[in-house]
Amino acid sequence: MQQIILASQSPRRKMLLEWAEIPFEIMVVPTAESFSMQMPVAEIPIHIAKQKITATVSKINETKGDAEKRLILAADTIVVLENEVLNKPTNKHEAITMLTKLAGKEHQVITGVVIYDPVAKTEHQFAETTSVRFHPLNTEQIIHYVDVYQPYDKAGAYAIQEWIGVVGIAGISGDFYNVMGLPISRVVQLLHTIKS
Repeated sequence: MQQIILASQSPRRKMLLEWAEIPFEIMVVPTAESFSMQMPVAEIPIHIAKQKITATVSKINETKGDAEKRLILAADTIVVLENEVLNKPTNKHEAITMLTKLAGKEHQVITGVVIYDPVAKTEHQFAETTSVRFHPLNTEQIIHYVDVYQPYDKAGAYAIQEWIGVVGIAGISGDFYNVMGLPISRVVQLLHTIKS
């Protein structure tokens, strides 16, 4: 497979692409990641992923003109609890509050994926949803996780592959890797479809 551009600084997305043996280069352009509160929650991660694509294409056009022919992959993951979007916490208090809300309940993790083909000038997009159910968690467990793992760069204030996922998650329905930040098997299928 030809090398692609990953428009993300997420170490988890990087790792999943490596596991899938997809060659890639990381190119991160800061974006606002803003969305309207009136937007249906299922559309939010695709909307943000499109912002990342737009910013990356603009940067490429500034530096390389239209000579870039590699596919560009962008993704965004949100956590939704009872129609409330839990973004990345900005401090310890927010992280503890989010995890307290999630404890003992089921929530949805939605990842929006956009792949831009600069040759055809087309966007391919999809959203993947996984349901995750937490065991009840006590305050001591939540504070321990936040203090040790500092999940401030993670939507919903947790990572399923860390301690809290091992001890706190009762079950999931859907793609496990989607909860890590990228539904990698579906991404691979789409990449092969675009290139075929």
